Amino acid sequence: MSRLTDTSLAGLPAAIRRPAYDRAAVGIGIVHIGPGAFHRAHQASYIDSVLEQGGDWALSVISLNSRDIADALTPQQGLYTLATLGEKAEYRVIGAIREVLHAPTSRAAVMARLANPATRIVTCTVTEKGYCLNGAGLLDADHPAIRADLASPQAPTSLIGWLVEGLRLRHADGLPPFTVVSCDNLSDNGRKLGRALVDFTDRLDPALARWIEAEGAFPCTMVDSITPATDEALKARVAEALGVADAAPVQREPFTQWVVEDRFCNGRPAFESVGVQMTSDVAAFERAKLRLLNGPHSSLAYLGLLLGLESVADAVGHPLLSRFVERLMREDIAPTVPAPDGFDLDVYISAILARFANPGIRHLLSQIAWDGSQKLPVRLLGTIADALAQGRAVDALCLPVAGWLHFLRQRAQPGQPKLVDPLAERLLTIAAGTKGEAGSDVAAFLALDAVFPPALAADARFRHALESAYAALAPGDAEAVARALAG
Repeated sequence: MSRLTDTSLAGLPAAIRRPAYDRAAVGIGIVHIGPGAFHRAHQASYIDSVLEQGGDWALSVISLNSRDIADALTPQQGLYTLATLGEKAEYRVIGAIREVLHAPTSRAAVMARLANPATRIVTCTVTEKGYCLNGAGLLDADHPAIRADLASPQAPTSLIGWLVEGLRLRHADGLPPFTVVSCDNLSDNGRKLGRALVDFTDRLDPALARWIEAEGAFPCTMVDSITPATDEALKARVAEALGVADAAPVQREPFTQWVVEDRFCNGRPAFESVGVQMTSDVAAFERAKLRLLNGPHSSLAYLGLLLGLESVADAVGHPLLSRFVERLMREDIAPTVPAPDGFDLDVYISAILARFANPGIRHLLSQIAWDGSQKLPVRLLGTIADALAQGRAVDALCLPVAGWLHFLRQRAQPGQPKLVDPLAERLLTIAAGTKGEAGSDVAAFLALDAVFPPALAADARFRHALESAYAALAPGDAEAVARALAG
């Protein structure tokens, strides 16, 4: 079967949406770092719509580590298929990517692109761990990648290092900085990234740091669309629908949301014209999403895995788990979420539950369970802290946290799949030393202040609720888990 390329576009079936602009005529104005499935299913589709309205806002995408995306997209001239999965699947070929670079093997090209006057925005999706922050949300100067980049700043490997070197080159050439837009599920993402960049630069060149601080822009964002990992089944469905092979298709649900703080320093496209919500306050949207979507998502993952389930659809189809998560959202999480103006939390919760039940999406719980040490502090622990401050019980909120602890204990057993988490070694060491006794096991985990804020870990109400939840859950005993969910 032939490959998806520019020359194959004209022969695609009429039902397949394709770029409605001359790809060869549009210039690159946005660099994206971390072109994984979420970026290509989310931000890149918005940029594709922007390009239909004109302007030089095409994408150069940069992989900092793996070259898999570069190897898949380069022969396809950056083209790939977005499958939108609802009751029926719809397919769209995205043409927004005009250049694909693998940073370790194309260092000069990456430097040139970041320093190019036409580059006005740099976006990034590198997951929470890619920002090299500590538990307080500040630059972790002891992170191995940060230490290496501080020692050799003109040969960067981390996101922070690459961005600072790109900004240094622009400053040296008398160019304005690019706007840096974080698109990861990280609370207050723009400000944290901006602080990390300035902190890093201060250690090398304080004058450059002051320029970045004064002239740069780091808008906060909130992103939302359930995006399962690409698998061979998706590739087969796309090949059947298009009649050509696509080595890098992506899939997502029909719902998509991108909320962006309207604070740019070097121009921007008319994002609002393609459905991006431009606002002066992202925090309210961000909190609603992190707590009411991502928190329940992680809850379904860890508790569902203890029940022997595989996907979100399986978890939502489990009556006890489904009822528990809905109660958690409406009774325990919603009271900690101030609603943005005109935002109905009950309607939002109902919409999320319907999204979880989407029959077209098979989102593996094991994928959602990745990087728990980075996710739980913003998805559940902040909610627990606020509930305690409000004087409310946190017993239900502690069940998914306890589920994560049992998940770690399982992964520490011989023959288990690899734990995907930046703190994997520390977590598995703690988990391997546990004995199945709630008091001592929970105390061992709570001592990890990179995950559990010391003030929360020291709160007797939280510790007692977490110990009770931990004792109630029994890995391998679905009946015990079901009893805990039933309350």
